[in-house]
Amino acid sequence: MAFRFPSSGDQKLIQIVDAALADTTRRSKGGLVCRKGCTPCCIGVFAINQLDAVRLRRGLAQLAEREPERAAAVRQRARDSVARLSRDFPGDLATGLLGTAKSERRRFEDFANDEPCPALDLDAGTCDLYESRPMTCRTFGPPVRVDGGGVGVCELCYHGFSETEIAACEMVPDPEDLESRLLRQVEKSTGRRGDTIIAFPLAA
Repeated sequence: MAFRFPSSGDQKLIQIVDAALADTTRRSKGGLVCRKGCTPCCIGVFAINQLDAVRLRRGLAQLAEREPERAAAVRQRARDSVARLSRDFPGDLATGLLGTAKSERRRFEDFANDEPCPALDLDAGTCDLYESRPMTCRTFGPPVRVDGGGVGVCELCYHGFSETEIAACEMVPDPEDLESRLLRQVEKSTGRRGDTIIAFPLAA
């Protein structure tokens, strides 16, 4: 059976996350300074799941229909990125999947921290696939609960805020864990499981 992207479910997830971000922005009272042209969070690779990957591929296909030259530039940046990262990639180059062994996870912690995202237009300082960006991109900046129980926040934001004030602005992006259910659907449909990085799905 052909793979069908869970469009309605993913759109609902995006709406939930966007609403949570809007609420956090309101409560932050100027502490959240994310804006167009601010790109430090677009430098350095990070893991994305298969739902993120298919959303990116779908977004690139849609961009190719509207603006083929712009889409071609994104794909070329992705291919260039894969070429640069191939030598030390801590995973399977054939699939683009990150390794799960302890040594591979440790290597990934310091892997390609200076590599720009292929979706980033460096001249404009904007994301060419903004509407299709991964969940990590959508939740980076505001205070979000991280593994271990602490609250992570962008170092450029909330200057002058106390820890208590920052905690009061915490964003809960997906309270019903819809993303996990959608991810299981995608993994079952595609047969592809495991994390990757943005360059691989865009370079294919």
